Amino acid sequence: MEVIGKSVIRKEAVDKVTGRAKYTHDYQKVPLLSGKMVISPYGHAKIVNIDTSEAWKVPGVRAILTGKQYPLTGEAIRDRPPIAFDKVRYHGEPVALVVADTPAQAKTAADLIKVQYELLPVVNSPTQAFQKNAPLVHERLGEYKKEADSHPVPDTNIATLIKIRKGNMAKGWAESETVVEASFSFAPSDHVAMETRCATAEISPDGNIIIMTSSQAPFMVKRLIADYFGEDMGKIIVRTPLVGGAYGGKAPVQLEVLAYMASKEVGGKPVKILNTREEDILTSPCHIGLDATVKLGANRSGKITVAEILYLWDGGAYSDKAIDVTRSGATDCTGPYNIENVWCDSYCMYTNHPYAAPFRGFSHSELSFAIERTMDLLAQKLNIDPLELRYINAIMPGNTTPTRVRLNKSNVGNLQKCIEKVRGLIKWDEGPVKVLNDRFIRVKGVSCSWKTSTIDTDAPSGVILTFNRDGSINLMSGVVEIGTGTKTILAQILAERLKMDVNKIHVRMEVDTQTTPEHWKTVASRGTFMGGRAVLKAAEDVIHQLKELAACVLRSPKEDLEIANSRVFLRDDPAIGLHFKEIGYGYKYPNGNTVGGQIIGRGSYILRHLTPLDPETGAGRPGPEWTVAAYGVEIEFDKRDYTYRLLKAATVVDIGRVMNEKAAVGQVMGAMSMGLSFAGRETFYFDELGRVLNPQLRTYRPLRYGENPEYLVGFVETPQIDGPYGARGVGEHGLLGMPGALGNALSTAAGVSLHNLPLIPELIWKAKEANK
Repeated sequence: MEVIGKSVIRKEAVDKVTGRAKYTHDYQKVPLLSGKMVISPYGHAKIVNIDTSEAWKVPGVRAILTGKQYPLTGEAIRDRPPIAFDKVRYHGEPVALVVADTPAQAKTAADLIKVQYELLPVVNSPTQAFQKNAPLVHERLGEYKKEADSHPVPDTNIATLIKIRKGNMAKGWAESETVVEASFSFAPSDHVAMETRCATAEISPDGNIIIMTSSQAPFMVKRLIADYFGEDMGKIIVRTPLVGGAYGGKAPVQLEVLAYMASKEVGGKPVKILNTREEDILTSPCHIGLDATVKLGANRSGKITVAEILYLWDGGAYSDKAIDVTRSGATDCTGPYNIENVWCDSYCMYTNHPYAAPFRGFSHSELSFAIERTMDLLAQKLNIDPLELRYINAIMPGNTTPTRVRLNKSNVGNLQKCIEKVRGLIKWDEGPVKVLNDRFIRVKGVSCSWKTSTIDTDAPSGVILTFNRDGSINLMSGVVEIGTGTKTILAQILAERLKMDVNKIHVRMEVDTQTTPEHWKTVASRGTFMGGRAVLKAAEDVIHQLKELAACVLRSPKEDLEIANSRVFLRDDPAIGLHFKEIGYGYKYPNGNTVGGQIIGRGSYILRHLTPLDPETGAGRPGPEWTVAAYGVEIEFDKRDYTYRLLKAATVVDIGRVMNEKAAVGQVMGAMSMGLSFAGRETFYFDELGRVLNPQLRTYRPLRYGENPEYLVGFVETPQIDGPYGARGVGEHGLLGMPGALGNALSTAAGVSLHNLPLIPELIWKAKEANK
């Protein structure tokens, strides 16, 4: 390989490090109106009255949107009014939208709007939502329009139930000699992307609806606005420049709808809505919470025979993407272990919390915490080394997933090899506990994970290649550059296939749904896999065209031609050939006659053989592959005050093939940092009225610079046969096992089993006190 596997500098790197890179908020029009939301201060309340009279007196106010029953929105179930009508269901829900000439005028007017509320009983956890006498978040749940694979239960808070039924549970329990059962819980939290959400919309005189948005899913924005409001899809143009972090939080469609409605209200003039940090935390989709109960049975040798699992996902006030997260959690419910008998109920529950979006890993870091803590409890009860227990039960080719897909070497990789490699990285064999003195100890914890991608069975990805007159190539893909470096990887794939200099490939970073081929969504670590396959197909199209034209000019059979170094030449005599710049725009003979024209290549890819899950058994093929990984964390623990210091964190992923070494290491390290932050720091604190008490970065505390451990990253390469050059996605996987590994290390250090996140000293102290 000449380009694949090398540490190629990212195509957008110079613009980013010099500050020239432009994000949605950097694009300004004159004039540009500003939208400002008025949000609910309560988790659940009836809207009695909205007084906008004082707001209308503010100079520059053009419109105030409120009090109307706009079309309901939502992906899986149409259950969410864009602006609350009749009642509010979460703290931060928009109840009015002011449009004014300037941001200051809009805010002044928004602050003057008086809303009278009548408090309603609050549903403050998915477990509470599950109780039969719980207040209803949606009284008319049975009347909403919904997708076929969503199963809301009217007169309850159940937005959907996904069942997994594999094997024979009675047989599994009969074969088990040791049983462990434990419950786990954590609240929703935030994505904390550096760029807050932003959207601009205008409606031109010819009827075109032009939206610019910091979104992971511009093509979904186009589709949903057409669907919600009956607009002509061809007239909706969505543009997405570089996105400053997303992590799943910018996959839902929210501000785009509000910006469109605001523009329509003011005669099509351009309107921008930009979240402050507090608005981004409160009003926009959040990281999902979970209450889980896991019960495992195993024989004396440590082989797990049966698993019984209940997941209650905190979908928040509206189902939107939470239903997809719930399905994903059911799909890989057991973690990366071969268990023949599985029963799992995965519920998406309505609560009076901010509604949920995917979070880097799409349910897998959350479920992995519950599974991996239970695995350590089982190891403790069996008196087996925790890493050895995972090795014994590791999923392997020939085993079946909870959804009954039979695995092979290509689509699952090698978890046991990952475990062995992480064993060496964290020096596990030196012992998991090292006593420093009477007060301090150093402790290691381990975990494993796996993940497939539960995406639409017809999700597409397309690529267009066009030649420039100097022989360089323009690459256009609908993949959004959200910080993953995926578009650089696509350039590497093209350069490798055409055997050319990657610097001669120019990648268009902005996505424009009118001119860019569609990529379903930039989520689920699918960009490299799907976009890469589309690039390879487009490359074959280009190769065919180059050879067709060169064969004519060189008077040679196509079969005798080779392509490399931006030339087409005879394989047996490379001196005879043509440079791309001579034929990329057609070939001009000495007498002026010209043949051919600009070479334009195209390629598209759709995942194959995927099926929905059976609603009764969960059987089905949700994704193309299961990426596996192993993790370790080492901490220094203070036994006196229950504080701890992160020393080392290790991750080994079976990546299939490393495409860009430094980019892959950076992706995994960044994900590990997010995982440790989620596990040890981040959460929403709710009061009895469902209000988020910590909606600022002063009180919502991600991992800070200087608190990071030493990161150790390793890869196993078991090529995925249908992946581009054998590659699997890796954007999420460094995160997935961090909460479990940290929880296991701290449980060992504190001498008490920890079942909640985040793992702060106060939580450890409370667990110790409760255990006395």
